[in-house]
Amino acid sequence: MTMTNAIHRPDWIPASGHQLRVTGIHFDAVRIEGARGERVAGRLIESADGGDAGPIVCEATGYRWMYFLLAPGEVRRHDWPLGVQQFGGRSTLSLTYIGIPALDGNTWPLRWFSEPTPDAPYVDAESLLAAAVSTG
Repeated sequence: MTMTNAIHRPDWIPASGHQLRVTGIHFDAVRIEGARGERVAGRLIESADGGDAGPIVCEATGYRWMYFLLAPGEVRRHDWPLGVQQFGGRSTLSLTYIGIPALDGNTWPLRWFSEPTPDAPYVDAESLLAAAVSTG
């Protein structure tokens, strides 16, 4: 029996508040701004089995970036459309840190739009690419 929306806290998710994590180690990340990012995230959740789209973090302030967390090494395997920023991969010369919120408690200004689950520990890159292209 498969459990969806089960509590799943990988070791890179802090127990409280939020912490910065380096991309390319525990995950790669794709970043999409504001309303477009929300549309992409909504499509991923709608199309995901049981609504488990994988880890998506959003910012509550500023540009309201949406961060889609992919398996390490996955971001460089795809050609992302304009407006989609990529973080991670071995060919990156600089380090990029992404803020990761705890699963509960005060994590402002970050929050989970979609949490990682045992069935979706990462966002599926192919599904994300399709959603990003269709919202262009």
